[in-house]
Amino acid sequence: MSTQSEPGDGPLDPSLSAIMSERRQLINLGYRLLGSLADAEDVVQETYARWYALSRQQQEAIEVPGAWLMKVASRICLDMLGSARARRESYVGEWIPEPLPDRSEWISGRSGSATVDPADRVTLDESISMAFLVVLEAMTPAERVAFILHDVFRYPFAEVAEIVGRTPAACRQLASSARRRVEASQTPVVPTAQQAGLIRDFKAAWEAKDIHALIGLLDPDATAVGDGGGLVSAVLHPIEGGVQVARYAIEIASRAPDMILVERTVNGQPGLVAELDGAIVGVFAFEVTGGRIKHVWGVRNPEKLRPWTV
Repeated sequence: MSTQSEPGDGPLDPSLSAIMSERRQLINLGYRLLGSLADAEDVVQETYARWYALSRQQQEAIEVPGAWLMKVASRICLDMLGSARARRESYVGEWIPEPLPDRSEWISGRSGSATVDPADRVTLDESISMAFLVVLEAMTPAERVAFILHDVFRYPFAEVAEIVGRTPAACRQLASSARRRVEASQTPVVPTAQQAGLIRDFKAAWEAKDIHALIGLLDPDATAVGDGGGLVSAVLHPIEGGVQVARYAIEIASRAPDMILVERTVNGQPGLVAELDGAIVGVFAFEVTGGRIKHVWGVRNPEKLRPWTV
């Protein structure tokens, strides 16, 4: 939305500048809560629409506009998470959070936008890895909001309670339950350089169609999940077992001999991007455990690849 054409506000209005400076924080919140940059952008737009629907007197009565915006955005996200569950049930195949490129590699935003304002870029840290986002997907909407607001954004439970509509004690329990889910899924941290080397070896083995090398790089209990959204072909159910994952990788390589694999950062971690005829057709995120690849997430849904394409 335009930040320069709101009624009564000039481009140098300091109050407008203060309000718009919250945009990045709101994008970061929305993406972590919803797992979708497109949905996060919709939340931010709706949040600002509600702010500008207030009279000037109402706006001036709000002591901390940034806190007001975060509260409104959080409530919109909470509502969207509730309806998202129903949408996911009708989603074709598995649903994977929208992958994001490294900030330095960010190309463009939603379809139809020109260039992405740096303020719209999501801060990439441990709370944005694909493994973390997948764990969040298993939480209830209230758990997810309470946990993200308190543990990631450091909101006190009294403020979380106002947003979630429960008591501070109940919010503390929600966050604690969510934290146990996260801790149960956590694996020992693998240095980024080691992860990158493993993904590089995986890429080479995949390109060479070397099934034995692939099996050696994959954990015996590895799983692979694909997301085509019903718009492009993708495996509809998770593939379980390192041998089965390796076989499927070989099958993909055989079906698309002209596919080019490129090493890229995916949600802050070493990953791969698949290109075909100059277009990005897939983004792959990985989780490495004990020196082997434990999880592979392949996103092919073109609607989720917009941040990667011109």
